[in-house]
Amino acid sequence: MSTKRLKKIKLKIWRQEHAQAKGAFETYILKDIPTEISFFEMLDMLNEQLIKQDKNPVAFEHDCREGICGSCGLFINGRAHGPETGITTCQLHMRSFKDGETIYVEPWRANAFPIIKDLIVDRSAFDRVMEAGGFISTNTGSAPEANTIPIAPVDINEALDAASCIGCGACVATCNNSSAMLFVASKISHLAKLPQGKPEAKERARNMVAKMDELGFGACSNMGACEFECPKGISLAHIARLNREYLSAKIRE
Repeated sequence: MSTKRLKKIKLKIWRQEHAQAKGAFETYILKDIPTEISFFEMLDMLNEQLIKQDKNPVAFEHDCREGICGSCGLFINGRAHGPETGITTCQLHMRSFKDGETIYVEPWRANAFPIIKDLIVDRSAFDRVMEAGGFISTNTGSAPEANTIPIAPVDINEALDAASCIGCGACVATCNNSSAMLFVASKISHLAKLPQGKPEAKERARNMVAKMDELGFGACSNMGACEFECPKGISLAHIARLNREYLSAKIRE
């Protein structure tokens, strides 16, 4: 059985040597693309073509290509991760595009995510937010008995929903204000719903929000674009819990 192919696509890709350099879109034509390959495999095809022409390949980031590591992340035709919903860029396939289509590809746009090169941005700001409080302190040793502390199923489910965040940055990239509230909320919320997170709850909310503001992330716009574009579908309800945790921490100061 023959494989369906796109005869031709036009790529408008953002090229930028480093954060201080002036970037611009460059146009590339790619032909005879199998529709079952992933978007990144298509970029691999483009880079092979560029290398044969003695041109610099397009720099982009990826790792697992299974939608769980969070390292991939592109704005494709004006949407974080591309035209499909509930997936990361590495899970996007060329069957989602039409023959002859023009595809715009650019990196996340946020002051807190400076461009490293081309389509790669520095998302280490998320790491610094986590260092500020996204953890629990516990004694080392063997794991405690799982049934020692009963936890209601509804709390477990909400904690797991929040913990599914992969830190890709789509919420920041798609927000008009480049807010990291959904990311920070998911990290605070999943610990807030578990007894292990209670001892440091006050410091966690206060420190993580302060670090988020320090790093230049914007305020929440309450538009809901972050939830819509989140590849894991994390709910805005976690932002409400973050606000409660933060206000509670400030009152107890």
